[in-house]
Formats: sequence, C-alpha cells, structure tokens
Amino acid sequence: MRKIRVIPRLDVKFPNLIKGIHLEGLRVVGSPAEFALEYYDQGADELIYVDTVASLYERNTISDLVEKTAENVFIPITVGGGIRSLDDAKSILRSGADKLAINTAVLKTPGLIREISESFGNQCVVLSVEAKKIEENKWEAYYDNGREKSGVDVMEWIRTAQNLGVGEIIITSVDREGTQKGFEIDLIKSVCEISKVPVIASGGMGKLEHIKDLLNETSVDAIAFAHSLHYKKETVFSIKNFIKQLGFEVRI
Repeated sequence: MRKIRVIPRLDVKFPNLIKGIHLEGLRVVGSPAEFALEYYDQGADELIYVDTVASLYERNTISDLVEKTAENVFIPITVGGGIRSLDDAKSILRSGADKLAINTAVLKTPGLIREISESFGNQCVVLSVEAKKIEENKWEAYYDNGREKSGVDVMEWIRTAQNLGVGEIIITSVDREGTQKGFEIDLIKSVCEISKVPVIASGGMGKLEHIKDLLNETSVDAIAFAHSLHYKKETVFSIKNFIKQLGFEVRI
C-alpha cells in the first residue's frame, strides 16, 4: 500500500504568511509560526517554508522563523528561498531546517546541487520546480517564485538535477497554483514517470476530489497544501482521512 505524506506549504514574505494566485497577488494570511504549530498539532507529516522574496532581493530573512518553529514543531521542515551557496545552506540547516528546497540559484549554477548534496547528503536536497505550460506536454522551468523564465525544459532539468544529486522533487504548477481548479495531472504524471526520487505535488487543490484524481493518476509520494488549509476549508486530519478512505496509507 502506497504511503502518502501530507505537507502544509507556508509561503512567507517576512514576517507574514502570505497566499496568492499563480504565485502573485499575495495576501497576508497571518503568523507563519502560529500556523505551523497548528498544522503540527493536526498531524502534518512535514512542513515547507518558502521565502518568496529571498531570491529577488538576494537575502535570507527566514532563519529566525525556522529556529522559532523548530522549538515547538518536531517534524521535518523544508526551507526554500535565497539559498545561493554552501554557506547559505549551512545557515538554514543550523537554524533547524531538515531539508533545503533549491531553485533559482541552481538553475543558474547547476553544480551547486552537487556541492550541497556532497556536503550535507542528498536526503536534504529538494529540487523545487516551478513549471509553466508552453505547449502540449511541454513545460518551462521558472524561478524567482514564478516570476522569471529560465528557458529550460522542465523534464530535461529534472533529469539533470537528479544526476547532480537531488533527493526529492517538489513540482509546482504555476498555472494552477492558488486557482483551486485541481492539480495539473499531465505535468505531475510526466514528472513521476522520469523521477527516481520521491515527488511532492503542489498547486491547484480546491476540493478533496482533486486528491482522488491526483493519487489515482500519478505516483506521487506526497502532496503540499496551502489555500485549503490556510483558509480552514480542510484540516490535515480531514485530508488524511480522505486519503485513507481512498485506500492509501497515511500516518495518523
């Protein structure tokens, strides 16, 4: 029986938890540390923090938040945004993060994946892929929180990154993110078919039936949720209960 992890995703524009549509039009939701603790109490398997402006302004502002969260939350924490060097990676890990989500810097300098993987282990290196559809069955990788085109094909990029040492992939459909119209199944299915490491699906969940479509049509290992949790449409428990009813294993 396939085990599915349920992972709240918290996008942060320090000091606020924010949420938008297509990674734009960001609205303040509340305190990220308070929401993180709430999701931990509900039974989240992991948390993902994304500093949405770190790469844009070439700064890291999230270490203090991670440190504060790690004092009360005892599940793996993945942190992304503004990781441009080994020193940045070391700082984030020392603050209490368990994994590093990398995107902008490694699209520009792919060798950084190998440097981080060899220094800290590939189990803590998560490739964050922000994908936009450009034609049928073809997607381009974006960076700077979905703001900038890379000119790189998503599937080619994933193959390259795996060879360099990533241990996990989070695939976010920029086209679906925040729309509540459902996951971009074709994209996620294509990623799962070429991935040799666990895949986390992100972007588009609006109702529980969307989870059913995702799990029945792809081989994802985990799902990241934001809008449905932040706005109290669902809880971690209700999502896990639904997944369990579909015949998949979850941690209760």
